[in-house]
Amino acid sequence: MARILKSGMNVETQLSINESVQGTVRGIIADIRARGDEALRELSQTFDGWSPPAFRLSAGQINEAIAQVPDEVLASIRFSLEQVRTFALAQRGSIQDVEVETMPGVTLGHKVLPINSVACYVPGGRYPMVASAIMSVATAKVAGVRRVVAVTPPKDGQPYPATVATMHLAGADEIYIMGGVQALAALALGTETIAPVDMLVGPGNAYVAEAKRQLFGQVGIDLLAGPTETLVIADDSVDAEMVATDLLGQAEHGPNSPAVLLTTSEALATEVVAEIERQLLTLATAEVAGQAWRDYGQIILAADDAEMVRVADEIASEHVQVLTRDPDYFLKHMTNYGSLFLGPETNVAYGDKVIGTNHILPTGRAARYTGGLWVGKFLKTVTYQRATREASVIVGQHCSVICGVEGFAGHQRQADLRVERYGQPQPVGAAD
Repeated sequence: MARILKSGMNVETQLSINESVQGTVRGIIADIRARGDEALRELSQTFDGWSPPAFRLSAGQINEAIAQVPDEVLASIRFSLEQVRTFALAQRGSIQDVEVETMPGVTLGHKVLPINSVACYVPGGRYPMVASAIMSVATAKVAGVRRVVAVTPPKDGQPYPATVATMHLAGADEIYIMGGVQALAALALGTETIAPVDMLVGPGNAYVAEAKRQLFGQVGIDLLAGPTETLVIADDSVDAEMVATDLLGQAEHGPNSPAVLLTTSEALATEVVAEIERQLLTLATAEVAGQAWRDYGQIILAADDAEMVRVADEIASEHVQVLTRDPDYFLKHMTNYGSLFLGPETNVAYGDKVIGTNHILPTGRAARYTGGLWVGKFLKTVTYQRATREASVIVGQHCSVICGVEGFAGHQRQADLRVERYGQPQPVGAAD
């Protein structure tokens, strides 16, 4: 039985914190719905100190932003874009249209179609999330989305040049500088100057996640991404410095970001605690990462690799870093995770920024039932049917029987009309 050596904040406390934002979000959405651009401008001034002549950037403003980004930064952005596009293209190629004759005269099929318009939200509060623009915008364009809107809040009262440059290079058709709930509400509902979209994607804080939840149905969403989570699975083959680095590297996302060590080595667990305290003395983001570790960090001691798999699947973490002798054991046996990082040669930061997999991933144990953002999230599978007259008679007779059992007289008449028009009915149950 696994033992908890260090526990974090309990689930009930986390849920109560999340519930506290619902009323605020509901009020902002209602205000945007009622007053449109007027409400958007007031809310933007209130929350971001930002009230430009237009929220959408012009081509000239985009070019000015790109000109402010150093060449080496642009080179790394282009590198990341190439990796993400390459993987997304491979994913898109794996998704095919289908057409099959299921019985003589009956043809069924599905077509895979891109969503027409998507808004990609890129956070910019504590950190300007440049990589989030790559993950969402570039993937949507690979999927074939015709209108991709990129939106991000201002940083220190201005558009953040590197984020704007990344949105543009990723292929955004429109770029807006506005933040938070008001931005998502404006894009989902539409205003006098902003055409509504069909889907909202992208990470954000608790208010952004709650806005997506409340707007779902009006528009589609990718998933409800909460605070960043990381789980490090380790045995005694790895050193404490690497484990502590990988835990704090994700804890710095926010003061409520869970970082969990799951290990078979009690000695390593003890060393990691000391190493985290040592690293926090010099880490530039120690204030945030330290609070996250103190309040949400956990250490769990397991008996063996099999028990670590069981515990890890129960946790269903967003990111899982595997630092063991046999990382592929976890790839083979684990079922609940957002993304796996196998071996010490890779890490979550690679996935967050440049390696090519998407960093918008399920949190809050949602990995039990969904994966993260990928090219398939921007696609919808729609079906069609075709039948010959002879086949319509056969299908119609069986359809009529089921409609009668259910009491759907109008449905039954649809079926019976085809049988009458296209041929003579045969006793149901006879050889078709």
